[in-house]
Amino acid sequence: MSGVKISNAIKKYESVQVIHGVDLDVEDGEFCVFVGPSGCGKSTLLRMIAGLEETTGGTIQIGDRDVTHADPAERGIAMVFQTYALYPHMTVEQNMGFGLKMNGVEKDVIKQKVRDASQILKLDDYLDRKPKALSGGQRQRVAIGRAIVRGPEVFLFDEPLSNLDAELRVEMRVELARLHKEIGATMIYVTHDQVEAMTLADKIVVLRAGIVEQVGSPMKLYKDPDNKFVAGFIGSPGMNFLNATVASKAVKIPAFGDRQVSTSADLSKAGTDISVGVRPQHLTIDPTGSDLSVNLVEHLGGVTYVYLDAGTGERIIVETNADEDVLEIGTKVSVSFEAENMMLFDAKTEKRVR
Repeated sequence: MSGVKISNAIKKYESVQVIHGVDLDVEDGEFCVFVGPSGCGKSTLLRMIAGLEETTGGTIQIGDRDVTHADPAERGIAMVFQTYALYPHMTVEQNMGFGLKMNGVEKDVIKQKVRDASQILKLDDYLDRKPKALSGGQRQRVAIGRAIVRGPEVFLFDEPLSNLDAELRVEMRVELARLHKEIGATMIYVTHDQVEAMTLADKIVVLRAGIVEQVGSPMKLYKDPDNKFVAGFIGSPGMNFLNATVASKAVKIPAFGDRQVSTSADLSKAGTDISVGVRPQHLTIDPTGSDLSVNLVEHLGGVTYVYLDAGTGERIIVETNADEDVLEIGTKVSVSFEAENMMLFDAKTEKRVR
């Protein structure tokens, strides 16, 4: 297996630049996830690594080889796409071994590699079936098996679970995590689903408009985001953001009745206006208050989400225990939180104020 090193990678389509000088190191054996909203460039960057998109500037290395302008077949990668792309007239075994057959590999070797991959993916009972006789999750496992038998240096996944229903997505996330642990391969995975990113990744790369916003472990990005975009994107439900103003060593929050909250952050680095971020689970509802109005209550079994209207155009989500008293829509309440759970962001630059 090998790691991947990207240095100042640039991608342009004529005069339009979509990847802006990306620098990234993916260590050997690491599970790295590219995450971000639609159009952020994550799939384009993955395709540049695969050689399916020409790299306009910078370099891409796999192991100790510069593959910036190498053909995809020479890069030592295997790619799994959103669509399964299985041959409908072939069995599972034939689909998994077809690439090796086209490369002239001996039949006995192909058979052994397919058997080894099928054991890892629990496909032994389906080798004689054709794709139409498989579920969506089984088809995706076949597509992954086709990649495994090639023995690549790096696995590339382009939103492979997007076509599956919710239950199968969870099942396949578990399968992919187990697969990575079992074979120890370098894997780079693209998704717009931050839950997939949090549950699968050793390292997350958050992209926006072709720029890397932050790189780190899932919990590093969750607990210590560098800017408002990362703070809002990582975590479900997303972080609450409230407009506030700097008041000496405190921030004044209009949505909470101009409540002032003291902070140890260096407010001299911020402008007059600031954005306060608090995650839903760090807010506590005070039914005796009257700053906020209940707009919606979602009961999800284990937890309940309460959506509040501040009257300032700001929406606030509170995560509560499902066993707590039910709040009716229109009820007036307030919320409280501990100052240490508050994150501050400059209103103009959106950078974290620490």
